[in-house]
Amino acid sequence: MFWPTLIGVLVASAGTGVALGAALGLTGMVILYFFSNGATSLAIDAIWSVFNSFTLSAVPMFILLGEILLRSGISEKAYSAFTPLFRKIPGGLLHTNIAVCTLFGAVSGSSLSTAAAVGSVAYPEMTKRGYNKDAIVGSLAGGGTLGLLIPPSLSFLIFGALTETSIGRLFAAGIVPGLLAGGFFMLYILIRSISAPHIAPRSDTPVSFRQTIAGFRHIWPLLALILLVIGSIVGGLATPTEAAGVGVVLAVVICTIWGDLTFHKLVGAVYQSVLLFSSIGFLVLGATILAQSVSVLGIPQQILETVATSGYGTYSVLFIVIIIYLILGCFFDGLSLMIMTLPVVFPLLTGLGFDPIWIGVIITIVIEIGQVTPPVGLNLSVLTALTNNEVSLGRVAIATVPYWVIHLLMIALLTLFPILALYLPNLLF
Repeated sequence: MFWPTLIGVLVASAGTGVALGAALGLTGMVILYFFSNGATSLAIDAIWSVFNSFTLSAVPMFILLGEILLRSGISEKAYSAFTPLFRKIPGGLLHTNIAVCTLFGAVSGSSLSTAAAVGSVAYPEMTKRGYNKDAIVGSLAGGGTLGLLIPPSLSFLIFGALTETSIGRLFAAGIVPGLLAGGFFMLYILIRSISAPHIAPRSDTPVSFRQTIAGFRHIWPLLALILLVIGSIVGGLATPTEAAGVGVVLAVVICTIWGDLTFHKLVGAVYQSVLLFSSIGFLVLGATILAQSVSVLGIPQQILETVATSGYGTYSVLFIVIIIYLILGCFFDGLSLMIMTLPVVFPLLTGLGFDPIWIGVIITIVIEIGQVTPPVGLNLSVLTALTNNEVSLGRVAIATVPYWVIHLLMIALLTLFPILALYLPNLLF
């Protein structure tokens, strides 16, 4: 009766239109009440344990750090700095989109924010220069997903907090796959632009090496901030919360001097950060109750025993898990999906012998795919809105397919060569 109850209550409560966090929490409470002799008080202990976690306190700080940088006009400076670097390469500003998304992924920690910030600058500029609109939004949607993989990442922060996994090791593990994914995106753009030159008009304006280097003087404070925040965590000099707190203070100073941050924009950044963390926190609360109910009943262990006796190999189970994530990614946003499934998926995969850090990277890539999968793919909806519906949601989705495939390629590579994700964590920790 357990599985019919879990699925039935979850579907029924979510179907009423309540927040997903409430649906998860209610499902967990029902399971505790009917299957654990009314031990609903266990939910309170679990919630206190998670929300009293020092690791989770880093999440609102990183959200605020990203919001400050995104509202300060720094994205325009970054875009201007990278533009000369790729002007003569087939694909031109399409490469700039990927490079700037990679940079902003390292400060915002959010796929959606990255796509919105870079897209608001890139789309008007590139359409004015005659770039193919589908190619523009495709590169922005694909590049925006790097915001969840390049540290500091909200996905890694929440994954680490819920699974008690080292945030520093997770951040280190995301660096090589993130840069590799960005490199594959640029390689695709290069090949596509050579085979179809009309999608990215070449610029005839000569650009000297001095001009290229000079553009980066406008963003060196941003680069220094990124290195300071990530480096202090990966190097073990500061906890994620400490690094984020110092990063927020430095971001305010930098964006006031080099950007156009005002008190009004700072208040807006704080307000938006509170809203975003509240929605994430409520989701974490509901998932924590469900996780506690599932854990008390030993469901992950039962699933593991069932898998062990089913005859399925380790990688067959991994393949099934990925397929389930891809299907669910059509209907849930990435972070919600991760928080909702971790109580079952994490014990299952670690029980099969997969490294917890490697699991964090794989799950992050899979939920990135969900960000560009219709009908709920949030990156697609944001970019459709940025184009004022000049490019429909369907066209954006089709333009993003190559980047979707590249993410699947990344999963295959990381499965064949786990060292790609684990080399830096093992080297630094």
